[in-house]
Amino acid sequence: MRSNNLRWSTVATLSIALGGCSLAPDYHRPESPVAVQWGDTSPQTTDTAAVDADALNWQAFILDPQLRRLVAAALDNNRSLRQALLDIDAARAQYRIQRADRVPSLNATASGNRQRLPGDLSTTNNPQVNSTYQVGLGISEFELDLFGRVRNLSDAALEQYLATAEATRGTQIALVAEVTQAYLTRDGAQRRLALTRQTLETRMASLELITQRRKAGTATALDFQEALGLTEQARADLESTDRQLRQAGHALQLLIGTQDAASDLPTTPQDALLLVQDIAPGTSSSLIERRPDILASEHRLRARNADIGAARAAFFPRLSLTGSVGSSSKALSGLFDGGSNAWTFAPSLSLPIFAGGRNRAGLDLAKVRKDSAVANYEGTIQSAFREVADNLAATDTLRREEVARRALADSSQEALKLAKARYEGGVDTHLRYLDAQRSAFNDQSTLIVVSTERQIALTNLFKSLGGGWRADAAENRNY
Repeated sequence: MRSNNLRWSTVATLSIALGGCSLAPDYHRPESPVAVQWGDTSPQTTDTAAVDADALNWQAFILDPQLRRLVAAALDNNRSLRQALLDIDAARAQYRIQRADRVPSLNATASGNRQRLPGDLSTTNNPQVNSTYQVGLGISEFELDLFGRVRNLSDAALEQYLATAEATRGTQIALVAEVTQAYLTRDGAQRRLALTRQTLETRMASLELITQRRKAGTATALDFQEALGLTEQARADLESTDRQLRQAGHALQLLIGTQDAASDLPTTPQDALLLVQDIAPGTSSSLIERRPDILASEHRLRARNADIGAARAAFFPRLSLTGSVGSSSKALSGLFDGGSNAWTFAPSLSLPIFAGGRNRAGLDLAKVRKDSAVANYEGTIQSAFREVADNLAATDTLRREEVARRALADSSQEALKLAKARYEGGVDTHLRYLDAQRSAFNDQSTLIVVSTERQIALTNLFKSLGGGWRADAAENRNY
């Protein structure tokens, strides 16, 4: 019995060891279709406090504690992210299923059979009852992976799992960016709402003054209508801004995924900085190593490369093993007596001769899919490079525009004070004063819009650089 077990163990060990050959092409990462450096798309700034994107996670990028709490709540409750995480579990399970084909499946078996033969069928011409009982361990149709077919299928499943994990990491980063942008949009709407309310109060007071002067005969009907028009314009702007504020709050609540999210939203605009104000992009090569969609595309390319190996192996013989070792006896009581040892060993060889061109077509399909994956990989890099370049240009120009808009708003506010003093002193007409009011309000409102756009551009830059999830990326590889 011991010698049979040793013989069977040796066969199983050899069958596993034989699966070392692979017909998959050697993988080489395609050359990057973009420049090594960002060139003139990098921001023209000498600020030495810029944070390296490779070391910047979302907790460090977001400076506002309340916004960090909202992002954390969204990561725990967002339904789209939850579905993406379940996709990872499904891909991991699929890989484990495929990987299981690389080792033999050992099954415990037990069977019994009793059969009565009539006299005219037995050798003694007398009726007989035959009994057979068996117990043992068996392997059923285990493929000796001589040419790496099973191994390449397993490798392809692994790469698909890793691609799904990277795609989910991209979903996480996108969710962080979406929550941040919704928060910034709401904050900008709050600032414009506060400005519009203040402007409406000022214009209502001005309208009251014009009304009194009209009654006294020192103001014309045109003065009254112009003041009334500005007041109603401010009232309309107030309702429009209030609508935008409410809609931004609804969008933020949907992203967070909880009904009580509104209780955590600030009721007044924030004075402190909400985000890191300068990000160093690094080189384009670091982007390839960091951005989730690029990494996912490369994993899919590796999977297609492994598929070629499996398709090539289909042209070669396929050797499978079926066997068992155990005990067999005519009587159930003698099943474990000495001399009842039994074993079976049934290898089978399948050699493809004619399949109607199926194998050739399968190999051609695998090669075309790999070429398509290469094109997708290169296109993903090009799209990522453009996104980063666009966002670098946006943050750079919006920074300078914000400085200019702030100076313009300050100038308009000072001009308004002078126009008011000249009007009240009788030096200028009411029309000049109204024009100053319009300019001051428009310039301040535009400053708020540009400031919000710059913060959103910083968020887009953070997202396009693929920052924010280094720790979880490492955890996703613990397959």
